[in-house]
Amino acid sequence: MAAGLMRRAAGDRVEVHSAGTAPGTSINALSAQSLAEVGADMSGEIPKASDPDLLRRVDLVVTLGREATVDAPAEVEVRNWDTDEPSERGIEGIERMRLIRDDITERVDALLDELAPT
Repeated sequence: MAAGLMRRAAGDRVEVHSAGTAPGTSINALSAQSLAEVGADMSGEIPKASDPDLLRRVDLVVTLGREATVDAPAEVEVRNWDTDEPSERGIEGIERMRLIRDDITERVDALLDELAPT
């Protein structure tokens, strides 16, 4: 979700990659639907593990969620976004994904202002 939202917000101002620390077998359909509602596209994505070669080339890695960890080189900054988890409050389905999307959108916007201010 974060990569799709950053691509939508940044265009070509920021190089964006997406990978998982424990990737599933398919993109979550409700995640894709919630992004499509705001004009972000996940259709070209497939779940994939983080790539050690890519980790050596980037400046910043953002992980999502409490349990996500990545073994990045010492010179690469790693930030964890402990995102909202609406299911802990009994919120499920598309409404859950919208709340997660909105939380990540705020974080993406702040990061974009930091990386590539307009």
